[in-house]
Amino acid sequence: MATDSYYRFSGYARYFQEAPHDGKDSFSEGTSFETILDIYQADAAIRYRLSRQLTAVELMLRTKVAKVIAEEYSPYGNYLEDSFYLATCDRVVESCLRDISRSREPYILRYKEEQSSTGEMYSTLPIWSAVQAFSFGTLSKIIERGANGNLHARLASEIGLAQRGFSSRVKALVYLRNRCAHHSRLWNHSVIDAGATPNNVRGRAKRLVGQFDPRSITDIVASLDDIYLRCDLGKPVLNELHQEFCGVPSLWAGYTRPLSPRNHR
Repeated sequence: MATDSYYRFSGYARYFQEAPHDGKDSFSEGTSFETILDIYQADAAIRYRLSRQLTAVELMLRTKVAKVIAEEYSPYGNYLEDSFYLATCDRVVESCLRDISRSREPYILRYKEEQSSTGEMYSTLPIWSAVQAFSFGTLSKIIERGANGNLHARLASEIGLAQRGFSSRVKALVYLRNRCAHHSRLWNHSVIDAGATPNNVRGRAKRLVGQFDPRSITDIVASLDDIYLRCDLGKPVLNELHQEFCGVPSLWAGYTRPLSPRNHR
């Protein structure tokens, strides 16, 4: 733990203190440093395992978005026009252009050179190149609002998933991916903007690992596993995590029924 921050570790330790929200920072009787460290390290291992799955799904979505836009709309230009998207306070085209301008990949830079000579804003940049430059967050906005709100339904059909709630499921994956990428705590973390995990997906997951709250990390992982399986990307991970970590109740409960430090007792 030589390179880890005290403040990162303290987020786990608070759950073993008497009442940190009231300034009572003494640890509960029987608490050991090793107990907290085990949970801290298990959380890091789970983030690593989930990151691999999330990467595979993200890459698949990039490919499918490019395919659907190119085949059914146009591979050039229109995905960088405001008229292609539902009108919202989030300007999707601005996000796209910002991500493209940051790229230093050759397959993007060649179109920057064309832009400087013609004055047109990436009019010949094909979606299959541009999509590689978008952040996962920008990609989720495109999925949700593209084709005037119809892209997410077309994309879900292409993948073989239910159209209803699909864009919110993608947003939940972005949320989980960002927490994993920034090494943020998953244990006892309640998801504010949870995705619309289908009831049948939740039901199957609960038969495997037991009950869990809709705002739990487990709920997003159940949705992730469903997409992973339907797209034939590999072996799902939720049941493996359950078998490996359910033997420590205080650990597993933090992923299925998250609590705040105020309520942990």
